[in-house]
Parts: sequence; C-alpha cells; structure tokens
Amino acid sequence: MTLKMKNLLFVLLLVPAMALAAETPDSATADPSAGGFDAKAAERFAKLALACVHKEYPNKISHVLNSDADVAPPRKLTPTFCGCYDWHSSVHGHWLLVRLVRTFPDAPFASAARDALKQSLTAENLKQEATYIRGEGRSSFERPYGLSWLLQLCAELREWDDPQAHEWLLNLKPLEDAAVERLTKWLPKLSNPVRIGEHDQTAFGLGLMFDYARTTKNEAFARLVRDSSKKFFLADKNCPLNYEPSGEDFLSPCLGEADVMRRVLPQKEFASWLKGFMPQIPVTENPDWLRVAISPDPSDPKLAHLDGLNLSRAWMLEGILSALPDDDPRRPALQAAADAQRHAGLAAVTGEHYEGGHWLGSFAVYLTTRRGIPAAESSPSPQSSP
Repeated sequence: MTLKMKNLLFVLLLVPAMALAAETPDSATADPSAGGFDAKAAERFAKLALACVHKEYPNKISHVLNSDADVAPPRKLTPTFCGCYDWHSSVHGHWLLVRLVRTFPDAPFASAARDALKQSLTAENLKQEATYIRGEGRSSFERPYGLSWLLQLCAELREWDDPQAHEWLLNLKPLEDAAVERLTKWLPKLSNPVRIGEHDQTAFGLGLMFDYARTTKNEAFARLVRDSSKKFFLADKNCPLNYEPSGEDFLSPCLGEADVMRRVLPQKEFASWLKGFMPQIPVTENPDWLRVAISPDPSDPKLAHLDGLNLSRAWMLEGILSALPDDDPRRPALQAAADAQRHAGLAAVTGEHYEGGHWLGSFAVYLTTRRGIPAAESSPSPQSSP
C-alpha cells in the first residue's frame, strides 16, 4: 500500500470517530446508562409510567373474593391503582411520576404527569382503596412489597413542598394509615425473614419502610423496623452470593439484606458486619465478582425480572457504598460492580415489551435519582449520577 493510500485510509477511519466524539457529550447527558440523567432522559421514563397508570388491561389481579359482590373489574375494586398490570406496579408507577415532577418541575412531561396524578389520587378513589385492603381475607394483600412502595409514595409526597402534593397526601391518609397498621401488626409475628428474590423478600420491604419512618419521624415504626432487621439479619454470615440469581429474581437476597443493614447500623458496625456477611467482596477494582444478569426473554413477565435485578443490584451497591468509610478497601470493587450493573440495567429499559415496560422505569428512576441514599432524599438532583 502506498503512503498516499495509507493517509487516505487514516482520514476515512478518523472522520467517523471524530463525529462520534462530537456527539458524545449530548448523548451522555441524555443517557442514564452513561452516567448522566437530565430532563430528556427522564422523559423517557415518565412516558413509560404515563402509558400504564390508567391502562387497566392486561391485569394480573391478586384478589380474594368473599362473595359474588366481589366480582368486579380492577377499576371498581382499586380505582387508583388499577393500571400498570398489577397493583404494586401501579403504586410505584405513580411514585415514579411524583419523583420525576419533583426533580424536573418544568420539564415538558410535568403537566401530563400532574394531570395523571390528579386523575388517580382523588379522595373518593383512595377511600375505596382503603376499604378494599381492609376487606375480609385480605390481611396479606401486597405485603410487604406493594405496601412498602405505597409508603415510599407517601414519603415522596411529604418531602415535596407543593400544593397539589399536600392535597394528594391528605387524600392518601386513609390508605397510608391502613398500610402502616397492617405492617405494624405483621412484623412482630413474622418468625423468620423471607429470603427470595421476588416481591415477598423481607429485606427490601424493610428498607423502604425504614426510609418512610425516617421521613415521617415515626419513631415507633422506625424502631420496629430496626429491631426486626437486627433480629432477622444481624447474626448472618457468609451469604451464598454464588447461588444468585435465581431464574426469576428482580431483587438480590444478599445485597437486599446488606442494603437494609446499612440503614440500621452505625458505620463502623456495618463495615464489620459486611465483612462477615459478604467476605467474597474483593479489594481490587473488578466487577466480575458480581456478573450482570441477562434476561433470556424480555417479553416473558417472569423472565423479564432479570432486567430489573441489574437495576436493583446497582442501587443496593451504591447504598452500601454510601455507608462505608471513604478508605474502605472494598470500595473500588463495589463501585465497579455498581457501574456494570447500572449500565446493563438501564440499557434494558426500552419499553418494547409491556411485560417489563410497566415497571422497569420505576426501578430506573429509583437508581438514577439515588433514592434511598440519605444525602439525596431531601432534595433530588436533576443531574444525579454515581
């Protein structure tokens, strides 16, 4: 090859690389998987929730019938949270809208989000919701997952200094009280934690409950959650992380436990506890100790869970990092794993399949706005990133 041809080939290769480099800053800020999170990126997640919060069907209902009178469509049984395929997904879909409007109050999607929330969170609708969960035979309804997300919605509204938020929170009061009462009666009777990677996981629910208790300054509820967490998990050692994930997990049993314990233990005590609980965390910057999960079929409602697992792992790892000393030697490995899980999880939030689209946006927003990490809770940042 002549020198002239070599120079021409170099230019041809360089031009697209230069064009890509020129595009990178804008695309990075709009792409949460690249570390940025702005109003443009938030709009993508808002659209997922707006498309489902009032979409009644398909609907996977978990409903105890006490008589023929209980045979009714979801919009009659639970008129606020009848969309998004199931009750708990509707609850955190509404939380997603509140979180995003609070974070980006002037974004183009904010008006549509407020309208959707206004349509759902009426006093009449929520009175019926409270009546429903207090119905005969429904003591275990959405316990703890859906009820914990409901408390997260209430906490988000309580932290938001906005007239509409105050009105919606007032309307939610009967349902909020019912949820706190239900969980308060249940926790003392729970003899052992549920350690699975799906909705019934005890650790994840306790984490959301504790954050709610701190926001509301409900010391009695906070003490109950703290004492329950220690009762269940303080003596645990050598969590079998190599057994994860199960084929339908969207929560990590090991990381979920660590994520609640970092909330209830002092820093030094937590760092020591974590060493005994997860001794497999390396002290080198390597993400391979926690490989990302890959969903074999994102159109399958259960197999799509694995896309959410990467998102929840990422925020749990960041929560663990937030509770460790700055000089802890495990930080590089934890951060590397968090970054890898984050990138894989956010890349899967496409909305292509309703089976994942109706809920993955909520997990993506929980991660990208750093919800559950104390420094970020009182004032969500539009530019949050790890």
